[in-house]
Amino acid sequence: MSSRTSRISRPITIRRAVARDAKRLTRLVRGSGAYEGKYAAAVAGYRVGPDYIDAHRAFVAVGADEHEGGRVLGFYSLVLAPPELDLLFVADEAQGRGIGRLLVEHMQSEARAAGLDRVKVVSHRPAEDFYHRVGAVRIGTTLANPPAVPWDRPAFEFRIPSE
Repeated sequence: MSSRTSRISRPITIRRAVARDAKRLTRLVRGSGAYEGKYAAAVAGYRVGPDYIDAHRAFVAVGADEHEGGRVLGFYSLVLAPPELDLLFVADEAQGRGIGRLLVEHMQSEARAAGLDRVKVVSHRPAEDFYHRVGAVRIGTTLANPPAVPWDRPAFEFRIPSE
C-alpha cells in the first residue's frame, strides 16, 4: 500500500482492489461522464465483478478517510498477458486533481515489478488528451467492433523504463 499526496489536500492511498469494491467500481464505470452521449452504450451494462477483481491486478485510489466511509476516487486494472491497461477511471468529481496521474504512476510501477517494458491502452476519444499528458505514446487505431464498440479507438502505449 502506498500513500501519496496529490493536489487534493489530503493523502491518497492506492491499494489492491478486493471483492467488496466490485459494486463501487461498477458504479464508477457506469456513472462516468466521459461515457455520455454516443459512448453511453459502451458502459451501460458494464460490470466489474468480484471475479474480475480476483483475475486481474486491480487497484483503487481512496482518500485517507476510507475506514470512516471514504469513497473510491478512482481505479485501474492491469492485465499482464498481453500487457494492457484494461480499465482506468477517476470519479467525475475527483478529476483534475492528479488522481489519474497517481494511478498511472502506480500502474507503471506494477508493470515494472512484473518485468514488463510496455503496456498498451485502447482508449476512446474523450480520454485521448489525458493519455498524452501522462506520457502514453499513440501507436495506432483500434477499429470499431460493433455492436459492443461502434467507433474506432485510439491505441496508446506506455513504455516502462527499467530502474
